[in-house]
Amino acid sequence: MRIISGIYKSRKIVAPKNLPVRPTTDMAKESLFNILNNNFYFDELIVLDLFAGTGNISYEFASRGTEQITCVDQDFGCIKFINKTASEFKMPIQTIKSDVFTYLEKATLQANIIFADPPYNFSIEEFSKIPELVFQNNLLLEDGLLIVEHSKHTDLSNLNNFSYSKSYGGNMFSFFENN
Repeated sequence: MRIISGIYKSRKIVAPKNLPVRPTTDMAKESLFNILNNNFYFDELIVLDLFAGTGNISYEFASRGTEQITCVDQDFGCIKFINKTASEFKMPIQTIKSDVFTYLEKATLQANIIFADPPYNFSIEEFSKIPELVFQNNLLLEDGLLIVEHSKHTDLSNLNNFSYSKSYGGNMFSFFENN
C-alpha cells in the first residue's frame, strides 16, 4: 500500500503477511479522498477508524494533516503494526484494541469522519449495527460523515441515515449523515 498525498506522498508501507486484513485498494482510497478533499479541511478533522486493519486509511489522513486519529481493531497484530508505523512516521494516531461493537457501545469520542472497513462477509444485520450504534450514541459531529466500506454485492441503502454510495471496482463506500 502507498500513501497517495500529503507530506508522506508516495511512501510505501508494507504490512506483515500474517495480518487478517484486506487493505483498501489505492484506486478506491484515492477516489474516497478526492470526495473528502472537496468537503473537509483535513487539519481540522477528528477521525475514528473502525476495523482499522493495517491503518491504511489513518495514514492517509495523517499525511494530509489530520492530528486527531483513533484506530480501533480487535487484532493485537494490527494494533502493534499501526503503533509501529505511526511511531516511525511520527503520526498522531492513537490505537484501541477492542471489538468494534463493544467499543461503539461505550464510546464517547465524537468525530467528523468515522470510517469503518468491516469484513466483507458481514451479514446485513452486522453492517446495520455500525450506523445504528454511531447515531444512537451520537458519535458523529455536526456535518460529519460515517463511511462504511463494503463489497459491491452488499446493499446498505435501506439503513437509517444512509445518504449515498460510490462504487470503485469491487469496493463500495456507503455514506451516512445525521438527518
